[in-house]
Amino acid sequence: MVSIIIVAAGSGARFGASIPKQFCLLGGRPVLMHTIDALRAASHDARLLLVLSPLEFERWTQLCHDYGFESPQVVAGGDSRAESVKNALDCINAGNDDIVMVHDGARPFPTKVIVEALTSALAEADGAIPVVPVTDSLRMIDDKGSRPADRSQYRAVQTPQAFRAALLKKAYDRNDISAFTDDASLMESIDGCRLTLIDGNPTNIKITNPYDIAVAEAILKARQ
Repeated sequence: MVSIIIVAAGSGARFGASIPKQFCLLGGRPVLMHTIDALRAASHDARLLLVLSPLEFERWTQLCHDYGFESPQVVAGGDSRAESVKNALDCINAGNDDIVMVHDGARPFPTKVIVEALTSALAEADGAIPVVPVTDSLRMIDDKGSRPADRSQYRAVQTPQAFRAALLKKAYDRNDISAFTDDASLMESIDGCRLTLIDGNPTNIKITNPYDIAVAEAILKARQ
């Protein structure tokens, strides 16, 4: 069984809007609805769990009513992203062959190709991460100043990320989960954990800043 956790409990403070970015409009509908629809299309049999701040339950219920949208199961988020993921994992009974994917709610363009590649990769790994090459020049900054960095040695990480469910639940049993920046780094805390990289998609963008909405609108229009 595949379960997909959609993490959308953040306040979106960096976005600078009056509402969290996952609820801002994209193509006439909230961003989060595009994300959910894309994941449903990419994996018809997957169980979706949507993690929201309890403060946003009422807003989401009203939005679903207004747009005639069927929500996945909703889980209350925690004080950090890691705590939000753990709350969703606690709702999943994980067998040895089960898979859990974790996806950003503000990343509205996951594809079936990526989801299928992640699932296939777990035949020989414990976790799989979609990545894309870094196209900008990079500089490493330290207390002595800065110096060029070889961008060919770096990759930008995307979601969804996929993991063997039982191992991910084990990783989240730690008491210091909030000290880890993402699910992959937390999984790497387990001795012998095998992670692999797959090709992501440059259009699988995460909406972080207001101008990202304009980029997303262009992507959406090109797909229609």
